[in-house]
Amino acid sequence: MRFAVTTVVSTIFTIGFAMGAFAENRIDTQRPDAPELASYGDHAVGVRTVEMVNPGQIDILKIDPAAEKPDTWPTYDRPLTVEIWYPAVAGSMGDTSFDAYLRDGKTEVEIFGKAVRDAEPDGADFPLVVISHGYPGNRYLLSHLAENIASKGYVVASIDHLDSTYRTKAAFGSTLVNRSQDQVFVLDQIAQMSGDSASFLNGRVDADNAAILGYSMGAYGAVITAGGGVTQASVDYAWGGPHGTLGVHLSGSDSHNALPDPRIKTAIAFGPWGMQLGFWSAESLKGVKIPMMFVAGSVDDVSGYEAGTRAIWQNTKTVDRALLTFENGNHNSGAPMPAPAEADMFDADLGFNLSDHYSDAVWDSVRMNNISQHFVTAWLGKYLKADADMDAYMDLVPNSNDGVWAKEDDGTAKPEDTHWAGFQDRTAKGLRFEVLKAGE
Repeated sequence: MRFAVTTVVSTIFTIGFAMGAFAENRIDTQRPDAPELASYGDHAVGVRTVEMVNPGQIDILKIDPAAEKPDTWPTYDRPLTVEIWYPAVAGSMGDTSFDAYLRDGKTEVEIFGKAVRDAEPDGADFPLVVISHGYPGNRYLLSHLAENIASKGYVVASIDHLDSTYRTKAAFGSTLVNRSQDQVFVLDQIAQMSGDSASFLNGRVDADNAAILGYSMGAYGAVITAGGGVTQASVDYAWGGPHGTLGVHLSGSDSHNALPDPRIKTAIAFGPWGMQLGFWSAESLKGVKIPMMFVAGSVDDVSGYEAGTRAIWQNTKTVDRALLTFENGNHNSGAPMPAPAEADMFDADLGFNLSDHYSDAVWDSVRMNNISQHFVTAWLGKYLKADADMDAYMDLVPNSNDGVWAKEDDGTAKPEDTHWAGFQDRTAKGLRFEVLKAGE
């Protein structure tokens, strides 16, 4: 009997291990408690990889901070790999996987979603969303959002920022200087592709109706691109842009004043880095000219919360803005895709388990992703599609725990109902959604 039990247990363990080893790393999971707008839209989705080159950029890596300031900046042609998700012909069939490197920059894994590689595009004049990852990261880190948004009638371009990916991570000054410039350059390139009869995006994109969505250093770039020029103190940091190269984004400078692009109608910033170290001030944030939504964890120990994301939200007083807070969430709140199964390993060089780069100690990653998909859908629907129905999903009691569920038998709300719209009964918990109007 002991042998039989041992054999059964061993067999179950072996089968379970095998299933785990070959489990798909999915970015399209929808939990049963996902809020309403997290669900995929009506469009099939295609995805393609495009290589872009931005000529004549300052080569930050060739500037020696310890040497004298050069008379002229060294330049190079800056390559960027961009992943583009787009509405595709219904019923498109094909490969729905992609290969992505983990945080160690060495381990490549297979990720699965709904988007079909190189599917035939469908439709025309979709708004554009440019996605910008953290430092380090890659163009797939927010792929759960990219694919989900594309299914709702958007073209989504996610950038691999050179010197800032897992495999190209280099001097931080390059990320500080290049991030927002990369974002606007990719917008320019997509606009050109939309007018190119030879491009798969010909006539597909309304690049005059665009948004920037960034995470961490990508969100730092989004604040700058939105008009938030940096402070002189941040330009002068010895560990930052060498020899004042960050001055291109200095608040009030001619170069920064020329950066904000009228085609960009809104921005969404997940855990924007920089405020906690003085990269912006209340005065410099007056330069923000477009509505913004911020997303953060209340215990973010990378970008900061009270002195970080929340302070940016409070001080962008020239525009309407919102702040979604995951209570007790850390820096990964809402943005990264779920940790691939292969990421569960300790890396001696980095000093941590690779899954920590994607996950949170309190919140389930898929739960956070679904909540982000819901609110991003509402925000983009309002500001890029002028969909007035989206207001109901953002006109909320600030603290989700204070909401009261009171429905008639047919599901309509009673007068005393204050439960968060789009959330099932008992599922709007541990969140805050706060709104400030321009001037507040």
